[in-house]
Amino acid sequence: MQTTRPGPTAPIGAEGPGVPPRLSPPSTSSFFLLLLLPGYIGTRSLRPPHTPTAPGPCSCVPPIPRTPIPASRGLGRAEPRILCAMKTIIAAYSGVLRGTGSSILSALQDLFWLSKSKVEKQLQIISVLQWVLTFLVMGIACTLILMYILCTDCWAIAALYLAWLVFDWNTPRKGGRRSQWVRNWAMWRYFRDYFPIRLVKTHNLLTSRNYIFGYHPHGIMGLGAFCNFSTEATGVSQKFPGIRPYLATLAGNFRMPILRDYLMSGGICPVNRDSIDYILSKNGSGNAIIIVVGGAAESLNCTPGKNSVTLRNRKGFVKLALRHGADLVPVYSFGENEVYKQVIFEEGSWGRWVQKKFQKHIGFAPCIFHGRGLFSSNTWGLLPYSKPITTVVGEPITIPKIENPSQKEVDFYHSVYVDSLIKLFDKYKGKFGLPETEVLEVN
Repeated sequence: MQTTRPGPTAPIGAEGPGVPPRLSPPSTSSFFLLLLLPGYIGTRSLRPPHTPTAPGPCSCVPPIPRTPIPASRGLGRAEPRILCAMKTIIAAYSGVLRGTGSSILSALQDLFWLSKSKVEKQLQIISVLQWVLTFLVMGIACTLILMYILCTDCWAIAALYLAWLVFDWNTPRKGGRRSQWVRNWAMWRYFRDYFPIRLVKTHNLLTSRNYIFGYHPHGIMGLGAFCNFSTEATGVSQKFPGIRPYLATLAGNFRMPILRDYLMSGGICPVNRDSIDYILSKNGSGNAIIIVVGGAAESLNCTPGKNSVTLRNRKGFVKLALRHGADLVPVYSFGENEVYKQVIFEEGSWGRWVQKKFQKHIGFAPCIFHGRGLFSSNTWGLLPYSKPITTVVGEPITIPKIENPSQKEVDFYHSVYVDSLIKLFDKYKGKFGLPETEVLEVN
């Protein structure tokens, strides 16, 4: 007796009783899936098919042995799930698994290289790496590249940029040229989530006033200061509406081609008197200049577990605030010193002598530091460790406008600022991982 086979339009698996369901014809995706075989066979050898006792997502193939397997041979905690997904795919395309390709699509979602969390982690690493390289080598690299282009057939491009550089030379000292598009790049959100970094608001700021934020501590690279005030990753414009933040950094950075434009796009300005005077006196109100008060000297003492600031003899920012009537705002970043480990040279050692010479003549002090490696957190490298950084913006201190303040007036408001910073630290230290007995060291 002949068996009538259904027409080509019959759905798969509906051929009728007694007739085995048809499998979907192989497609071009089969060749992609064949790439899974070497890695799978290298991890586990396949066994002959068996009859399952109960249906399940992976019952089409032998169960994974329950014997513990060293992590060095497998894929870690996710190994059983990944192997199950690979078995499902291989079985489906070898004719063991019945049905359509939906089971294959669901299995693909379990593979580690398609994991959303892993992709996001890699994007976080890339975003942080680009800023570390920008901080360390972008200025010198762009200068050398520009000099090289001048010696090639494309010299006209470099000449045009140099002409523009001469014309635009004073822009950094006049408020810069910020770009909201750059400040809102998605890359900065990945940068924020790598640590992660948070911005905590404690008081409102008036748009009718100007402000000078004293940021502490410096850390190695001031990562919290950059993320919070030079990008919109932590929502500074939403938390302080109507306030325009300007992060002040070394003026020498704005002599470097390309780097200067990159920094200005984030609202970064030179930390010199001309630039600060312009922003506080000729740029209207609602401006906030963020000054990392400790500077290079403070960076020489930053190390995990240490909370110290260089502030006793730093009074220039107070004098600027008095001359312009700008309110002072203490800011402390918990965790800024935790992201890098540094070799600290003792006072009087040759290493500290070299650092101080660089600081005096160039404006920055070279540090011997390390973080984690690019591919592993257990190796040394330039990437910072993934430690939380929480930046707390304190209560503003009302400062009167005194065009020629006396030293006594400067000392008075400086002491008020120091006391306010210590109170801010003591109030929030317990909330962000420090013991209540921790004391802020003011040098």
